[in-house]
Amino acid sequence: GSLNIDYVYSLDHLVLPGETISSNRRDIFCGGKGLNQSIAFAKAGAKVYQAGKVGQDGKLLLDVLERHGVDCSYVQTIEGASGHTIIQVDRKGENSIILYGGANRMITPEDVTEVLSHFTAGDVVVLQNEISSLKEIILQAHDKGMKIIFNPAPFEQKLLEYPLEYIDLLIVNEVEGGQCSGKTEPKEILTTLYNRYHTAVLLTLGKEGAMYYDGDDMESHPIYPSNVVDTTAAGDTFTGYFSNALL
Repeated sequence: GSLNIDYVYSLDHLVLPGETISSNRRDIFCGGKGLNQSIAFAKAGAKVYQAGKVGQDGKLLLDVLERHGVDCSYVQTIEGASGHTIIQVDRKGENSIILYGGANRMITPEDVTEVLSHFTAGDVVVLQNEISSLKEIILQAHDKGMKIIFNPAPFEQKLLEYPLEYIDLLIVNEVEGGQCSGKTEPKEILTTLYNRYHTAVLLTLGKEGAMYYDGDDMESHPIYPSNVVDTTAAGDTFTGYFSNALL
């Protein structure tokens, strides 16, 4: 999974073309959907191994994973930079984001073979669309009899060329579900994706809660009302806790 360093700059307004402005604050956060989901799984009680790559600036990413009980034995440190984002946030809360894949995009099919050689049938691999060699991971994990959970985010069209029929649980939000299925109504998204790939589907719907369909039962659950502080990584957190409970 992906490991990113997020550099967040607080600004009066988002930078205009040709403009130079000052930032009154810079915050650095550990992120990447892979890191977020691994920590959620670990907090939920699972034994988690993070696999992937970081650059020479990636020690803080490994530190936060290990602090939450994630085994980082399969994370390589390589030359160059880790994946990172540069995020502008203005005084109204609007943002603008640049994503650089960095080490996340240096994962090779040979790396996949090496990491998966340590796992067996029944083990679970959790994937997102922020790393390279995704197709090879799906194929090799399926051949070994592993269970595969896939969160196809951020969505791009080439994902539909992957062997998604090998996925055991597909986790999408309403936007991603619509992009994958071509539908907009939640029940149609669920049934279309199930009928196409014969995989269980979890659809998150923001304030409307979540829905699940596995070909037999269609279930839904509302949200628990709470005081919202920050929705960053909310979907990743839900993915980790839901999947751990399901397993």
